[in-house]
Amino acid sequence: MRPFIDLKAQYVNIKEEILKCINEILESSHYILGENVKRFEEEVKTYLGVKEAVGVASGTDALHLALRSLNIGKGDEVITTPFTFFATIEAIVYVGAKPVFVDIEEETYNIDPHKIEEKITPNTKAIIAVHIFGCPANMEKINEIAKKYGLKVIEDAAQAFGAKIKDRKIGSLADIGCFSFYPSKNLGCFGDGGIIVTNSIDLAEKIRILRNHGSPGRYIHDTIGLNSRLDEIQAGILRVKMKYIEQYNELRRKKAAIYTKFLSDVVITPKEPLNAYHVYHLYSIRSKERDIIKEMLDNYGFPSVVYYPIPMHLQGALKFLGYKEGDFPIAEAVSKEILSLPLYPELPEEEVFQISQIILRCLQKNS
Repeated sequence: MRPFIDLKAQYVNIKEEILKCINEILESSHYILGENVKRFEEEVKTYLGVKEAVGVASGTDALHLALRSLNIGKGDEVITTPFTFFATIEAIVYVGAKPVFVDIEEETYNIDPHKIEEKITPNTKAIIAVHIFGCPANMEKINEIAKKYGLKVIEDAAQAFGAKIKDRKIGSLADIGCFSFYPSKNLGCFGDGGIIVTNSIDLAEKIRILRNHGSPGRYIHDTIGLNSRLDEIQAGILRVKMKYIEQYNELRRKKAAIYTKFLSDVVITPKEPLNAYHVYHLYSIRSKERDIIKEMLDNYGFPSVVYYPIPMHLQGALKFLGYKEGDFPIAEAVSKEILSLPLYPELPEEEVFQISQIILRCLQKNS
C-alpha cells in the first residue's frame, strides 16, 4: 500500500538544507526560543501581511491561547462548525466556554454564515471560522456579523497556510489567526508546532506571556500560562520549507485540477469560492458510493481517508452539549459521503490519473 501522504518524498528533495539547519542549531546549543523562532515569526508576519506572530507548540495550543488572550471563559459561548477536527472544539472546552454549532455550506463544507445570527445569544463572545481542507471560509460575511454583534473572530487556519481571499492571506482576516504545522499540513514540521498571528500588539504580548508559563520575565509569573513554545529545531525546519510553500501549494492545485477534470461528472468535487485561492490541504470528493470507491482504491494499493466520519456534535466526548442526530443535516450528510484522495506536492501526476481511472471504472461498474 502506498502512503496517503509521502512525507519522505518532500524530505529527500530538501534533505541537505534540513540537515544543515539542524546541525547549526545543535552546534549553537540554543534550543528554546532561539534565533530561528524569532526569524520564523518575522517571516510568517511578512508572508501573511500581519503585525504580530507568536510561535507555539501546536495548532491546538494556538486555538487555546487565542481564546484565553480574548478573555473567553466560563459562561461564554463560541460559535463554530460541527465539521472540523476535534481540536477546534477542545480549545473552546479547555477555557470553560460552550461550543455552539452552526451547520455548513453544501459546496465548501465551511460554516454557513447565513445561519450564524440565529445562534447568537447574550453569552456569545466569538466565532471560530475553520477553513476546512484549505478552502477559505466566507470571512467577509462572518466579519460583518461579528461587527454587528460586537463579537471576536478567530480563524482556524490549521489546514490553510497560503490560502487567500483576493489578495489577502488567510489568517490575516480576523482578530486572531491560528495555524498548525503538524507534519502532514501544507507547511509541516517534523513534529508538532503552531503559530498565532494578529494585528494587535497587545494580544500578541499577552500570548507571548501565556505560552511561557505566564511569565513576562525570568522567574516572574503574572498569570497561569502554559509551556507552549515553538521548538527551535522545528522553527528551523519550517524556515527551510517556507521558501517552497508557494511552489508546494501550486503543485497541490495543479494535481487537484487533474482530479477535478476527470471526476467532476461522476462525483461531487471540491469547489473554489469566488475570489478565493484554495490550497487543497485535502482533496475531498463526495459520493453515495463512498465506501465502494474506498474499497476499490484499497484493492489497487491507493489509500484514501474519511475526514470526518462523525461530525463534532455527535462525538461521545461532547454528549454534554445535548445535540442529537439530525440537528445539522448537511454536516451529517457530508460525513457519510466524504472521501479524501491522495494529494501532496510530490505525488506523481501519473498516480493522480490512475486513481481517477479506478474511480471512474468503479462507478461505471456499479451504475
